[in-house]
Order: sequence, then structure tokens, then C-alpha cells
Amino acid sequence: MPGGDLTRVGASVVALAAGVAAVVLVAELLSRTPGPVQAAAPAASPAAPAPAPPAFPAPPAGAVVFARADGSNVLALAARPSGTSLLLQASVVGPQGRGVAGLEASFSLGNRTARAAACGPGCYRTVVPAAGRPAAVLVKLRGGPAATSWRVGLPGRWPPADATELVGRAGRVWRSLRSLTYRERLASDPAHAVTSVWRVAAPDRLAYQVKGGYASVVIGGRRWDRAPGGRWIESSQSSPVRQPVPFWQAVADAHVLGSGRVGGRATWRVSFFDRATPAWFEVSLDKRTLHTLELSMVATAHFMHDVYGGFDEPAGIRPPG
Repeated sequence: MPGGDLTRVGASVVALAAGVAAVVLVAELLSRTPGPVQAAAPAASPAAPAPAPPAFPAPPAGAVVFARADGSNVLALAARPSGTSLLLQASVVGPQGRGVAGLEASFSLGNRTARAAACGPGCYRTVVPAAGRPAAVLVKLRGGPAATSWRVGLPGRWPPADATELVGRAGRVWRSLRSLTYRERLASDPAHAVTSVWRVAAPDRLAYQVKGGYASVVIGGRRWDRAPGGRWIESSQSSPVRQPVPFWQAVADAHVLGSGRVGGRATWRVSFFDRATPAWFEVSLDKRTLHTLELSMVATAHFMHDVYGGFDEPAGIRPPG
């Protein structure tokens, strides 16, 4: 990990199968610190995303990327212009971070359908002729627990504009903030999801409350944790957090998908792949301020959606009294 500064830690409560107690999932999704932050309770699987191994089905360079949860798997699509055709790749990643092999995959573009060939574990690729501007790609998978059919609308401008510089500017805006708040939904599969509210403030403060679950406050070298129905317990914070920072680390394949509105604000919709996590992102960036207003991240057993606000407003992060 470059500079030893890529650990991201958060805590969420996940309900396990019926009759099993709730446990803490160390999601490693918030603060980048030189070492791990202690969780409020023992950690539970699944583990946080790790850097992609060489065989990870990453998208080909220069592709426009899309991703979603497919049960407990990651399902991603990469589409890259190739002359008058489209190079199309489906990436399927299981809950343990390995590519899911042995599937049958096909892509439909208008009235043309092509079966994909395996290009590595969890990687399925083909080239489909594309006359004019392609409107959508239909991805079909068979061979897993259930058949999947996914229609992906392509950007109105094709090929779409490169957004590498735009995402870089948005990251710098994020790091310049004094504070922000956000509501997060984090799931590992269709049965296990939690909602939490977060407050972060520069340079080293954060607080979160999981709905019906754990809460924590971290200020510099001290932290306070509270289990549901319990009292606050103070302890040392071995590695001070650094906030605010964006969730992405190594941006690749960033493109503008189009425009939208979030909370009445005009936004750019941008997708990209983070090769360090690894994860697929889609973000909505305020056209005027470049604040990140909404973010979706799809990674190994981590399906996350955040809505942001409270930019530079007092965060009120203090030791519990």
C-alpha cells in the first residue's frame, strides 16, 4: 500500500442468519490511517476489500464501467469502443474476492447477440458490431445459482468524455473540507445490510451511529465506543484518523455518464474503477462546487450507497458526556 496510508476503517452491525446474534463487521471504509483502528467488538466476515490480485477481472483500460450487486456477487460491465464495434467484458467476483468461473455469458446490442469467451477467472469478453451510437447493452449470465439479465443504458454521448481530471479535482475538494456528514447503506448480500450516519471533521475527528447498533467517536488519539444499550467505553486510538478523505484511491477508466440532479443541485454523473481497492464507483458531483453529493461503491461483499451533506458546517464531534 503506497505510503502505508490506505487503511480505511468503519464499523457496522450485520444480522446473520435467523437465530444468530448480530456481530460487528469491520468494513474498512472510512479513515485512511497508517494502521488498523480497533473496532468496537470482534470482527466478522466478510473481510474488507483487498488489493486486486493479478488474476482479478479488472476492466480493460479505457473502458466505460458499470457495476451492481448480483446476489452476493459483484457483476460489472466494461464497454470500450473498438473501431465500429464494442469490446464488452463482464466481470463476476464472488464474496471471497475471487472471479467466478464456469459461467455462460452473452451480450446483446440492438438485434445483435454474441456469446462471450472466458478471459480469466470471472472474466467474460467479446466484441459486438455497433452501428451508430449504441443505446444499451443487455448482459445475460447462466450457470450460477440463478440466471441474470441486466440491461445497461449507455451514455448519450458516445464515446463519453474522459473524467479523470474531474475526479481528481473532486478529490482535492473533498480533502479541503473542514467537515461533512453522510448517511450510508452498506450490504454484503441481499440479506445483510445496515444503515448508519457519519460525521467527520478535519483533521482527525469522526463519529458514527449504526441504526439500532454500535456507535463510536474518535478524536485524535482517543476513542469512545458504545454497544447497543451499553455505556461509552474510552480507549486509545492507535492510529489517528485523517479526515475528510474520499473513498477512492487509484482512479482508472473515469468517464462522464451524463448529467443529473441531487437535492435540487445540478450534477455530473461519473463512473470509474479503483484498481487499489479494487472497486467500481459511480459518483454524482455538484457542477458548481464539485462536492460529492452521492456515491455508490461495488466491491467484494461491499455494496455501499452514501448521500453527503453538511459541507463545512459544524460537526459537533466531542467526547461523549
